[in-house]
Amino acid sequence: METNAYKHLLLAVDFEPESEVVVARARQLRGLLDARLTLLHVVEHVPPAVESMYLGYSGEIALPETRDLEEELMKVARGEMDLLGGQLGVSEADRLIRVGPTGRVIDEVAAELGVDLVIVGSRGRHGLLGLFGDTAESVLRRAACDLLCVKIRED
Repeated sequence: METNAYKHLLLAVDFEPESEVVVARARQLRGLLDARLTLLHVVEHVPPAVESMYLGYSGEIALPETRDLEEELMKVARGEMDLLGGQLGVSEADRLIRVGPTGRVIDEVAAELGVDLVIVGSRGRHGLLGLFGDTAESVLRRAACDLLCVKIRED
């Protein structure tokens, strides 16, 4: 493999603790390849009907009272992104947060930035999804570049 083949990496992050292995792999590749690293977090669109829907759940999950769940998710994502970006030494310009269907947004951003490699984690469990995972499989269908799917172990 030509070592300069991957000059720009796109890491799709979800900020889950078990995804640290995916972040570690991206950090390792960036170092080995001396590549640019862009971080992307996708907030799934929250339809207005879901925001106002009574869930009938009295557990520990506290939904924002502002009724603007998507805005609250963006705010939390920005904080997590700044923390991770700082830890990895990724510039603010390369810390992206977008709203939409995760797989489609990853593909759109990869094409928009002209990245060479998309790095995602996989938690898939059955069928084709067992090989790749829902998001990874969705990205794979439309990817204009290579895709590295890092297995997230469920211990």
